[in-house]
Amino acid sequence: MPLPTSLCVYCGSSSGKHPEYVAQARDIGTEMARRGITLVYGGGKVGLMGTVADAVLAAGGKAIGVIPRQLVEREVAHPGLTEMHVVETMHQRKTRMYELSDAFVALPGGFGTMDEMFEMLTWSQLGLHRYPCAFLDVRGYYAQLRGMMDHMVSEGFVRAEQRGWIWFGDSMEKMFDWMTHHQAGYATKWIDSSSVEA
Repeated sequence: MPLPTSLCVYCGSSSGKHPEYVAQARDIGTEMARRGITLVYGGGKVGLMGTVADAVLAAGGKAIGVIPRQLVEREVAHPGLTEMHVVETMHQRKTRMYELSDAFVALPGGFGTMDEMFEMLTWSQLGLHRYPCAFLDVRGYYAQLRGMMDHMVSEGFVRAEQRGWIWFGDSMEKMFDWMTHHQAGYATKWIDSSSVEA
């Protein structure tokens, strides 16, 4: 597939404990703008979310936010985005971000980042989309998650080919190159007949 025109970035609403997290968020935002890739993200002005958006905008790129109304009312919405979509629920937020994107990447984050990214991985597993899904690692943040995914394969809960559709690494250049050449297949999720009662 060609390089994505719009990349959904999932990341923390906090900045984490290490400056490398902020530096990576700033770098990917700048690089996205340089490559003409529109940012789609959660619409916040705080944490790594705000850092990515600020970097995209500072470099002349486009940034689209999607945020639930209750978070706008808590005054965490970014005021200077190219577009802001205000929705009513978190479910609507995730769906709208998906509709606006043709690739997905997770930077360091917490429960929300995992929830959003794993929903996209599940949709890919079910054949609902075939867009690239990547984890841009910083300081080995996702090393244990990567190991857990490999463990899921070895224990028979995820197919090896499905695990192979997910990219992990710390190089933006390699990530964008992988996305350019990404060709996700479709493997039907099996049901273990031994676990089904007759």
